[in-house]
Order: sequence, then structure tokens, then C-alpha cells
Amino acid sequence: MLSRLSRPKAVALCALPVVALLATAALAPLPFSVAQPGMTANVLGENKGAPVITISGAPTRTTKGQLRMTTIVATGPDVRVHLGDVIDGWNRTDRAVMPRDAVYPSGNNLQEIERHNTEQMKQSQDAATRAALKYLKLSDKDVKVTLKLADVGGPSAGLLFTLGIIDKLQGDGHGGDLTGGRTVAGTGTIDASGRVGAVGGVALKTQAAYRDGASVFLVPRAECTDAKAELPKGLRLVPVTTLKSAVDALVSLEKGTGTVPTC
Repeated sequence: MLSRLSRPKAVALCALPVVALLATAALAPLPFSVAQPGMTANVLGENKGAPVITISGAPTRTTKGQLRMTTIVATGPDVRVHLGDVIDGWNRTDRAVMPRDAVYPSGNNLQEIERHNTEQMKQSQDAATRAALKYLKLSDKDVKVTLKLADVGGPSAGLLFTLGIIDKLQGDGHGGDLTGGRTVAGTGTIDASGRVGAVGGVALKTQAAYRDGASVFLVPRAECTDAKAELPKGLRLVPVTTLKSAVDALVSLEKGTGTVPTC
């Protein structure tokens, strides 16, 4: 025998599964990482008491201005990210919600991730050195470059390392600095031939750069749209595709001549 439920009781009974589902979704860990602007470091200066770039076998210049590599900080692979964290990240301009696999493609083991990031950084530093010396027409048999940046992994500082080596050895080629005395920031991978590659997290890196005093940001051209998404007012985007295009753009900015590309 079935009894008839009143309308309020029926609505309440039907709502119970929905409430339970929402509660489960709110408490369940999700496969995301939440990222925010990270530290920046001037590759022309020191990091944690040690020079970032050390060169022997060739005379070096005293530089002015700064070339700041940029980073993001993401929740670790073992951190439980919940629905509330994701919603909060979506609603903030200084946060980004990313698939965990995109942030940590090498797995969930912290030691594996650290090894992977360290190896990527080493490869990036080697490529940066080769690209810079090739651009300057110098031999790695004569010039030794050591790059050191504590607590940072991955390949995204490649472009800035390369520009830093060039600025220390040659500057703009006419006695001036590549930076023109400015604080220039940027991001981008680089290979030994000087090609610049995309990296991800650019919208957060522009915020880190502006926070730390940059007025110019070098960005891989393929990431112009992402870079403009949350671009701080007063930060100038300069898209690049190669080492030569980056150097040419900086020299044009310094001299006030030529065309400086824009996103």
C-alpha cells in the first residue's frame, strides 16, 4: 500500500540525493593544480648569494638594468584540491586552475618530478649556452659558461639565460646594454639553434614580472593571446620567435629606432 506524500515532503525527499551529490563533489579531491605567480630572478645578478651567470675565457661587461626570468608556483601533486579551491581559482585573476597532468607530466612521485625538472633545467642551460655562443660566434672550447639558479626547475628560463650571456659578453654590440637600463622580464624555452618555444603559465608570469618591477616582457609569439589575458597595465609585451628577434627587439627599444613587435 502506498501513501501519498505531501508536496513539501516530496520535494525534500527528492532534494536529498542532490545535496548528497554536491557534498560529495565538494569534499572529493579533483585532478587539478592551482597555480599563482612565483618568484623572479635577475639572471644578470645573484641568486641566493651566488652569481647566476659566471663566464671565464672571455672579458665580461658590467651591466645595468635587469633580465628577470619568471616562474609560477603550483600546488604539489600530492596536495588535495577540492571544488572550493577550483571555484576560487576560477574567480581570481592571480590564480589559474590547470589539469594536474599538464603541470606534472612526469608523474605523482615528488622525487621523480624533481629529477625531471632538474634535468630539464640542465638541458635548458646547455642549450642557452650553445645558442648564445653561436650567436656571438664564440667557441665553447675557449669560453666557459656556468649557470646556477637555486630551487628552480624546468626549461622556461632558457631565453633569459641566453640573453644574459650575450649581455655580459657583448651587450648591444655598441657599448650599451641589451636592457637599456630597464628591468626586462620574460619566459620561453630555447634550443641550440636559437629557436624560442612556448612554456605555459604566461598570464601568471606577467603578473610576477610586473610585481618585481619589469616594464617589458618577452613572450613566445605563440602565447600572445594568453599573455594579454591578465596583462598588468604598464607592462609592454614583446613577442619573439628566435634569439635574433629578441635581441633585435631589445636593441630597438634601447636605441628608440626600428620596429618593436607587439602582440
